[in-house]
Amino acid sequence: MSLEIRLLGDLTVLRHGEVVSLPRSKKTRALLAYLALVERPQRRERLCEMFWEVPDDPRGALRWSLSKIRQVVDLGQGEILQADRNAVRLNTSQMTLDIAPLRGLGARDIEALEREQLEALARAFRGRFLDDLSLPRCPEFEAWRIATADELHVTRLRILRVLVDRLADDCPARALPYAHDLQALEPEDGALRADIRRLSEAARQSAMVQSSATRTDTQIAPAGETVTSTQVLPTLEMQLASPPEVVLAQEIRRCTTPDGARLAYALSGQGPPLVRAAHWMSHLELEWDSPVWKHWIEGLSAHYQLIRYDQRGNGLSDRYPADLSFDAMVADLESIIDAAGLRRVSLLGISQGCAVSIADAGSHPERVAGMVLYGGFTKGWRKRGNQREIARREAMGALIQEGWGQDDPVFRQMFTSLFIPEATPEQKNWYNELQRSTVSPEIAHRIFEEGAVIDVDDLLPRVRVPTLVMHAIGDAVIPFDMVRQSLGKSPARVSLRSIAPITCCLVTNQRSQPLWMKRVVFLRTPNRRSNSRVLRRPWESTALGST
Repeated sequence: MSLEIRLLGDLTVLRHGEVVSLPRSKKTRALLAYLALVERPQRRERLCEMFWEVPDDPRGALRWSLSKIRQVVDLGQGEILQADRNAVRLNTSQMTLDIAPLRGLGARDIEALEREQLEALARAFRGRFLDDLSLPRCPEFEAWRIATADELHVTRLRILRVLVDRLADDCPARALPYAHDLQALEPEDGALRADIRRLSEAARQSAMVQSSATRTDTQIAPAGETVTSTQVLPTLEMQLASPPEVVLAQEIRRCTTPDGARLAYALSGQGPPLVRAAHWMSHLELEWDSPVWKHWIEGLSAHYQLIRYDQRGNGLSDRYPADLSFDAMVADLESIIDAAGLRRVSLLGISQGCAVSIADAGSHPERVAGMVLYGGFTKGWRKRGNQREIARREAMGALIQEGWGQDDPVFRQMFTSLFIPEATPEQKNWYNELQRSTVSPEIAHRIFEEGAVIDVDDLLPRVRVPTLVMHAIGDAVIPFDMVRQSLGKSPARVSLRSIAPITCCLVTNQRSQPLWMKRVVFLRTPNRRSNSRVLRRPWESTALGST
């Protein structure tokens, strides 16, 4: 179909795959949604009574709204909006509704569906039905909207419960996101919390078994040969990279942002507070024992109270938020700091989290003691203005929409190769699965597009806290020279360190990782004098891990 109307979450209309600008009038948008769903012809008098009071010239208001709706749905191939002097209807045979497969689904119907069908239905829920179209002064419409929303809410609960039950035994890691979606809908369900704990433990055990099997397979040498380590690190570096002897535990908490999004955050370790600004593709539980992030968490928790949180749209946080703007991401960082009861923190920014950290340090300098920025950028790919890069990224965005949620990991492997090209097979497999487990295809594409227009260059002159910037020399995503040029705009005491591996994410098998951890500890003992005045400084570019 060339016309698609999405009623779950905020009302959205797509014509030939492109989002259509909707009228600013809330009643006009509500009328469009109502006509799309009821299908049968509606008398003009009834629509006037439903949406407009008599002193408002209801017939004139209805005519104006219908003219605006016609502009939205017109495909130039026949009448989709059909109206005469007495009645109005939308010809729904020429459009697709996102809730069409969900209507009328009973408990038995849901039980009879295949797992792939259930997962597709679960992905359709981008939010509650017509979440942005509450009209308290139109009681008949509001009663209809709430009743439909409640019916769909029950359907969603049933779909998620069936998915969790089916996946719990064979694939607990895949069941976890659905269980957390359920918990977000039913936060007081104690039995569900217990189920999530069991699923988390089962997922960890499964990951440990797979990890052990992978190591065993890769360490078996042919007869007569000896398996040797591919890299030998100095003794000091090995000590820095070793996990702490104390068994770490993380405490996962939740908070609500001013715009109503639910965020999950975790605390681990003891010491000065270090907050990792969120970036996409994170999951507090899955990364705790992961082969990609475990060494980061353990190393940092040995020196700090580490606070991590899942970005809105990711992991254990609200999976389908209405607002995914950069401003919302920066506000979320402040919400986490407030929820954790912290007054002054150091910030760790990785990838997109660097821009979030810079924006927060520029806007709230009194709360930020220092920053470590790794593999980040100050301008998104559209703002950088490189037409070749924009063309590549747009193609990548199209692939995200088509291939992100598929069972075949070939597409996700493309992203993994960009971010951690030097990873082991175990690390690559985990990162491939993380992409599907932590964020839906639609949210992934929205975050990808929002990241394209980030621009914090104007905030750099306001950043005056000690800052350590580290960046991979051959970063395939953000060139090193671009980072060097951007940081020249900040008057802060900034140390730029290049890192030899070609990677956006340091993994534990790389030589630079222990040295990276050693550099981060500088935040515990900052040069107090450097924080009180502007310094002119030469760029330092010692390559960590280079020979």
